Amino acid sequence: MHIAEGYLPPLHAAAWTVVAAPFVVHGARAVVRQVRDNPESKLLLGAAGAFTFVLSALKIPSVTGSCSHPTGTGLGAVLFRPPVMALLGTIVLFFQATLLAHGGLTTLGANAFSMAVVGPWVAYGVYRLVRSVGGGLGLGVFFAAALGDLATYCVTSAQLALAFPDATSGVLGSVLKFGSIFAVTQIPLAVSEGLLTVLVVRLLVRVSPAELERLGLLKRPSEPTEVTA
Repeated sequence: MHIAEGYLPPLHAAAWTVVAAPFVVHGARAVVRQVRDNPESKLLLGAAGAFTFVLSALKIPSVTGSCSHPTGTGLGAVLFRPPVMALLGTIVLFFQATLLAHGGLTTLGANAFSMAVVGPWVAYGVYRLVRSVGGGLGLGVFFAAALGDLATYCVTSAQLALAFPDATSGVLGSVLKFGSIFAVTQIPLAVSEGLLTVLVVRLLVRVSPAELERLGLLKRPSEPTEVTA
């Protein structure tokens, strides 16, 4: 999903930076508020950022000018809500661009919008939907992580298509072309990310149930909580 340095035309790169910037600023305020209201969550915030960094650094090169990999943002979106992940995801993308040459600084806005903004919001919306219809915690987390991952790649496909429309079928044809190339590797990666995120949440349920209860993921001890997918 990380669009490579210099791959987008300058106007497109600047436009996506402008679009992503308000979400990142809002995310910074959300992180400050989260730490102020719940100082005990600092360790879990760091863990959510580290989870995103590690998973999204496992890249599989793609002929689209981008790459395929898990995103890792679903976990943080479920734990802390999407605004927090707008900042954490952008920080992850910045360090990956500067330290790993993964993504780029000129494409940081575009990558942040797809992975740190759209992905987390889709993940959180899916999680809330699954829980509202009676799905268990594990089921909600699985679909949140998997579909948040796929949503990120759908946005990346659109970003690339807008920059490089097909000569005959235009932007729509280019979206389908980029999306179909991504799908070969991204669908199984999304399923794997969903399963891994469920395992991480199960571990958190065992080692830090009080913190998850404060964040609203777990019910009170008197109420049974399902954590199976």
